[in-house]
Amino acid sequence: MRVVFLAPSFPPEMIQYTRGLAEVGATVYGVGDAAREALPREVRPYLHDYLQVPRIMDEDDVIERVTAWMRGKEVDRVLANWEPLVILAARIRERWGMPGMSTDAVRGFRDKELMKERVRAAGLRVPRSRRVRSEREIREAAEFIGYPLILKPIAGAGSADTYRVGDKAELDRVIPLMRGVQEASCEEYVEGEEFTFDTVCVEGKPVYENIAAYLPKPIEMRSLEWISPVIITVREMYQPRLNPGVELGRNVLGALGMGTGFTHMEWFLTPKGEAVFGEIGCRPGGGHIVDQMNYTSDIDLFREWARVACWGAFEAPTERKYNAGIVFKRAQGQGRITRIEGLGNWLKEAGKWCVEEQLLRPGTRRRDWKQTLLSDGHVMVRHPDWAEAYRLSFAAATGIKMYAE
Repeated sequence: MRVVFLAPSFPPEMIQYTRGLAEVGATVYGVGDAAREALPREVRPYLHDYLQVPRIMDEDDVIERVTAWMRGKEVDRVLANWEPLVILAARIRERWGMPGMSTDAVRGFRDKELMKERVRAAGLRVPRSRRVRSEREIREAAEFIGYPLILKPIAGAGSADTYRVGDKAELDRVIPLMRGVQEASCEEYVEGEEFTFDTVCVEGKPVYENIAAYLPKPIEMRSLEWISPVIITVREMYQPRLNPGVELGRNVLGALGMGTGFTHMEWFLTPKGEAVFGEIGCRPGGGHIVDQMNYTSDIDLFREWARVACWGAFEAPTERKYNAGIVFKRAQGQGRITRIEGLGNWLKEAGKWCVEEQLLRPGTRRRDWKQTLLSDGHVMVRHPDWAEAYRLSFAAATGIKMYAE
């Protein structure tokens, strides 16, 4: 099994997918714009060969270079798990006549307006929305949709450049912030809780499913610096309250023509119990959610994704043993981390239920919290009881303090 894998070391979690491919018996040809000598030491044992390209986002150039590089070699799969590269992977597959999702199908998972059109056409509940490319179109869409509303990039990932707009005066303040975004989606703001629906699929059928709760919503996580974002996977995901989201997610996969691989969907549960579609990508979720899923079931989904992608088989158990909570911390102040308070007490309280502690240490420059959910590091817990997983997560959110200057 020969696999071309785009961006095998960036973002850093791609190293784990590269490992997974090698461990299930794939010969991995990596393609990226990092220099070969700059590749992390951890990824090198899993790469059979590597091609450096000048600009990984220059799709036409990459297609020509990879085609020339692989000429005369047999290739079985072309894969990408980083959001900006999923269409490039599809274009290469089509160029080479390879199996896998088509460019049109992948575009339905990448273009937020197109995906909503296709999901809406399947009779599923989708927020009212319009594609906008100019200030005039934004204002016209706002009049049509009404306030509050959400403005976000058509091809964005996560909550970057995403804004909740409450009224016309707030729209006047937000429009200048969107000028670097070529296309955006202007859509209805949905009141309610927000969850994920994550899957590993074989030919569109989930072989592993996951729901995680965002606490609070991502739009609020990205708007208020003092918040310590919390995400908790739900051990008992097949419960009456959440079943509408599971049903919605499965139907969305069919509406968009999902093939084989990871999906990461976000959806809303309204106060009336209605499940409303948010958005979906045909790639794994970021922010360590795959690690959380691994801790939830005591499995290795990096490897199982690779097994599915290469061989169409999923061999890991799917039992959900734990609720796994991750808490992202943000230091108060700017510059370098100076001290951490409350960590020792929290670690004693969490005991064996703490499975990761990866906070930035004093002397490290703090990250830009607006650019990365990872912020200044995280702690992770797991527990079979939801209430205890929730309690420990929020004990970390409120009790651990980081400072910078």
